[in-house]
Amino acid sequence: MANRLASETSPYLLQHQNNPVDWYPWGPEALERARREDKPIFLSIGYSACHWCHVMEHESFENPDIAKELNAHFVCIKVDREERPDIDQIYMNAVQMMTGRGGWPMSVFLTPDLQPFFGGTYWPPEPRHGMHGFYQVVRAVVDAWQNRRSMAVEQAAELTTHLRLIGNEPASGAGLSRELLERSVDYFQRKFDSRNGGFGGAPKFPHAMDLRLLLRLWRRQPNQTVLDMVTTTLDKMAAGGIYDHLAGGFARYSVDERWLVPHFEKMLYDNALLTRAYLETYLATGKPAYARVVRETCDYVLKYMTDPQGGFHSTEDADSEGVEGKFYVWKPDEIVEALGPEKAERFSYVYDVTPQGNFEHEQSILNLPRSIEEVCELRGWDGEQLEAELKESRAILLARRDKRVRPGKDDKVLVSWNALMIDALAAAAGALDEPRYLAAATKAADFLLSACRRADGRLLHSWRSGQAKFDAYLDDYAYFGNALVTLYEATFREEYLDHAVALAETLLDHFQDVERGGFYFTADDHEQLIARNKDLHDSSVPSGNSMAATALLRLAKLTGSERFLQAAERTLQAATGVMEKAPAAAGQMLIALDFLMGPTPEIVVLGDAGDANTEAALKDLRKRFLPNYVLAARAANGEGSSKHLDRLFEGRQPLTPSPTVYVCENYACQAPVNGVEGAIAQWQALERNR
Repeated sequence: MANRLASETSPYLLQHQNNPVDWYPWGPEALERARREDKPIFLSIGYSACHWCHVMEHESFENPDIAKELNAHFVCIKVDREERPDIDQIYMNAVQMMTGRGGWPMSVFLTPDLQPFFGGTYWPPEPRHGMHGFYQVVRAVVDAWQNRRSMAVEQAAELTTHLRLIGNEPASGAGLSRELLERSVDYFQRKFDSRNGGFGGAPKFPHAMDLRLLLRLWRRQPNQTVLDMVTTTLDKMAAGGIYDHLAGGFARYSVDERWLVPHFEKMLYDNALLTRAYLETYLATGKPAYARVVRETCDYVLKYMTDPQGGFHSTEDADSEGVEGKFYVWKPDEIVEALGPEKAERFSYVYDVTPQGNFEHEQSILNLPRSIEEVCELRGWDGEQLEAELKESRAILLARRDKRVRPGKDDKVLVSWNALMIDALAAAAGALDEPRYLAAATKAADFLLSACRRADGRLLHSWRSGQAKFDAYLDDYAYFGNALVTLYEATFREEYLDHAVALAETLLDHFQDVERGGFYFTADDHEQLIARNKDLHDSSVPSGNSMAATALLRLAKLTGSERFLQAAERTLQAATGVMEKAPAAAGQMLIALDFLMGPTPEIVVLGDAGDANTEAALKDLRKRFLPNYVLAARAANGEGSSKHLDRLFEGRQPLTPSPTVYVCENYACQAPVNGVEGAIAQWQALERNR
């Protein structure tokens, strides 16, 4: 018999709808019952692509004896961390304080007033490998609550006091300067793995924001060592098993130090952030291999992760048919059957498919232990012929793989993660001359603006199956505001800029910490939880504060808003301690600081839509690595729909031939230039200005 989760929309919650555990979703019914019956709460938090969440469900939550014990003594609440990152953030901090580590599934025991008194992550059902069994844990917590409740309540109150202080530490007092940027280079050099790329050892995660930061630092002060950190990492990742060599796209992380064996789940946010990193490295170096990865990753998202309504789905699981990685791995006979013996021999040699395998059960993860050039030199093969054959072989194997049982997919649409993908697609469209990407970005943005808002215009966080829910968080407003600026600069549709301004104003009105600077994760009228956090640290995604600073700085440049500029500067100031002590947790914040430090020109273009000269000049601009500028364009008459841009266009007169380009910086403007050659000469001058 289904439990209360059967009426939810989250794929993760629906996975648990037939558990014998009497699950509640987080909400008034469960919380009121806990208070009314004076029962502790068992809070279980995970997400649909989480392998160990699936394991704990099968081992413990489908176990009738464990379910009976939980139902008798607790109000059991199941939360999808992707739907409720506000809840996840608070109780993850609690578990880390209690145990020194965190992760999912997260298992926390709360007092009826929601204060945590015991917690952990995965427990097996019975003791194993030095771990307590979950049944043991449950019985111990019941005993503590029944016989030592005052101690548990006291511990919970003390822990809650500490939780409320997180993110409210005073700023370091350091000024906002280029020195903060320069110091971070030393940090990354110490952590860099020069052999395998990346930072630190196994497990190894992509550091997309850090790589983008290093590109900016290299541009400021060209240094081959800094550029090598970026290119080595991206080259090794694109050659490794973490990259899907058939369909494109990246898995979440590698369990080893050399990017071979991934944790096979694919997250939308990783692919969006890495698309940006590879795109900027392509623009900085001109190497086609990086553009190829961008195209393949974008194409993967468009083909496999796009909802018919236009939004982008969240994740693909690591597991299919209950086995991690089964969908992605190969044996030699499967390759031979698909390609024939001769092509199979060459493909298997190139992509490391062997009888002994490089993964479990003599299976192989496709990867490139040697470059195509090295392979051709070793085997005496013709490079062009091999590339053409491999392309054909990959298509054949992809078609065959697509007939396998696919991993489960979480098809909910999250505003924040969608915004990251919109930003990446809009940027890639111009740099790669790919209108499909701009069309997809535009459709997704229009979908979010129509389907993921309340009647009063405020954002909603999550959409699935026609239903949008949950008041949006800082990440939603900050990421989407930034993406809308990128989309405006790609399309010059001024309504996107107006929407971005409206989101920024909501940030300032409802999320801002007026006293200390920065922004809280939840709005001032959000559901009241035991803490209201302000997170300044990047994780696998940029912190909402760092992206808010980024978006506000861009909007301040475009609109001239001192309010936006001051809020951004106060956010950066609040994060100086993080930027000083932990650059790897402040990549996006340091990118925002780099933008603030400049040079950050304002580029104004006058040219009629469809004018060949104007299009040629803008196309050339978008193919250059100029990370810090804002761009506005209108028809030659300077008329537009947004009052927010009037300052930039006031008094601007067109010259012939078109386009006319004005470049301003620090309240001073250069003489206008015009024509394609004049515009390109201006872009070249901007490249020289570091």
